[in-house]
Amino acid sequence: MPLIHPNFDPVAFSLGPVSVRWYGLMYLVAFLLFYGLGRWRIAKGKTHLSVRDLDDILFFGALGVIIGGRLGSVLFYNLDYYLLHPLDVLMVWKGGMSFHGGFLGVLLAMGWFAHSRKYAWLQVTDFIAPLCPLGLAAGRLGNFINGELWGRPTDPHAFWAMIFPQAQDGIARHPSQLYQFGLEGLLLFMVLWWFAAKPRPRGAVSGVFLIGYGLFRFIAEFARQPDANLGLLALNLSMGQWLSLPMIVAGLILLIGSYKRQPSN
Repeated sequence: MPLIHPNFDPVAFSLGPVSVRWYGLMYLVAFLLFYGLGRWRIAKGKTHLSVRDLDDILFFGALGVIIGGRLGSVLFYNLDYYLLHPLDVLMVWKGGMSFHGGFLGVLLAMGWFAHSRKYAWLQVTDFIAPLCPLGLAAGRLGNFINGELWGRPTDPHAFWAMIFPQAQDGIARHPSQLYQFGLEGLLLFMVLWWFAAKPRPRGAVSGVFLIGYGLFRFIAEFARQPDANLGLLALNLSMGQWLSLPMIVAGLILLIGSYKRQPSN
């Protein structure tokens, strides 16, 4: 028999009229993990950036995540709807965040930060790359708690099979949120933390992040249910897979180029 998703209450707790949702708490956990790991890397002399720099990186990075993630969801996944309902773009409390949009938002925010502080852009992205995967893991855990972004149908007798009441179809599915939690979160963190432990050419850590996330997301998407309004696109690939392919290519170019240039970070 397949497992049944616990169908958690999405509200963690309430303070009077204010409801605090698990998914929002996962964002808080992500930012705290980012900051704590960043302080550790600074204390260990893994970067030339300061704690004050980290404070500003977190602030501007959070703006990039939220604004970019929302706009990415609008442009990549549901543009037709938002063209008809433009004011709904502002209703972030109803959900709808895209990793790839948030990623682009963070890149722009880090570009502005690096320019304003006279740092090399890749110096900044190399610093933050190992700090991000555990936050991504927290986000996927939030997806699982909410019972959203569930997986494709699978053999109901498989040990991983799970029924999501939120789907309202009684079909046994892959718990793809947990696959992404493990791949894009925990495994990517271990790879990057190990790789960034030693001095690397500038851009190499950023390149490994792009390759790792793009590859792990591409693999996990085979188990994730495609967005209902999009389905599978060309070559039977999902939108998430098509958006991940440029990350893999860019990461390979960046990684190879960094070792050819060999500047110290």
